[in-house]
Amino acid sequence: MESPETLQDAIVYFSDPDRCFQYALNLRWPKGIVSCPRCGSENHSFISTRRIWFCKECKQQFSLKVGTIFEDSPLGLDKWMCAFWMICNCKNGVSSCEIARSLGVTQKSAWFMLHRIRKAMHDDFAGGKLGGEVEADETFIGGKARNMHVSKRERRITGTGGKDKTAVMGLLERGGRVRTTVVPNRKRAALQSEVKKHVEAGAALYSDALPSYSGLAQEYAHQVVDHAVEYVNGRVHTNGLENFWSLLKRGISGTYVSVEPFHLFRYLDEQTFRYNNRKNKDDQARFELAMRSVFGKRLTYSELTGAGSATAQ
Repeated sequence: MESPETLQDAIVYFSDPDRCFQYALNLRWPKGIVSCPRCGSENHSFISTRRIWFCKECKQQFSLKVGTIFEDSPLGLDKWMCAFWMICNCKNGVSSCEIARSLGVTQKSAWFMLHRIRKAMHDDFAGGKLGGEVEADETFIGGKARNMHVSKRERRITGTGGKDKTAVMGLLERGGRVRTTVVPNRKRAALQSEVKKHVEAGAALYSDALPSYSGLAQEYAHQVVDHAVEYVNGRVHTNGLENFWSLLKRGISGTYVSVEPFHLFRYLDEQTFRYNNRKNKDDQARFELAMRSVFGKRLTYSELTGAGSATAQ
């Protein structure tokens, strides 16, 4: 059977345990397993009845999941593959409740799955700095007062504008990639440090008239569009990033409903991955690209929830 091209194909394809195992094995070790992921020894044997390996050096067993985001998960790869397919290709994301209903797992398990998948979707910025024409913009993510119960509104909304919301910054290379990050505020130090970190010197930089961007003309061809007057002035605008923010907020408001600031950066990773691969890849290619990023990454539940940390207390 050929590799799946649609969600229906993926469900059928990965329902076969042997085929699902071989598919994941080829992604991780296309030339065959060489060494134990725990100790690095090449002296190991395969136990076919259980689909695991036994390392004769460290005397431990290991599976295909060891050293990946799947590690210690009791869920089968068939469920993981389908969840991966859905979150990679659903334009507005997919909620943990929907994953739970579709895959027959608990909502808590589905929520943990989705966060581990988002970790795999994180962009490591291996492509270098952004260049050419780059848009810079920021927005606030947070609940709308009119949608809250009055008791919650009084507790969580204590001001106007960005008060009690989380600031997020984005940089978009026109015709290329977008990069996003949570920033502590919209002050000059926070925003300009991100610009210098991700945009190569000499690039054309477009932003709105926020005073925090002033001074960047020394390193960039910086031009400003004043949104109090106009939204477009020839090539000078931030409409590309505005489009990205609308997609992000549509997913958060319509699909996820409520996102804690502690986890917001993972939802940014998710939307950034889909946006950056929206044109040059089909559903299967996006799925395989994300799957190739699961190795060498792990996210425990305590790390995800902050259990035992000073921030959690």
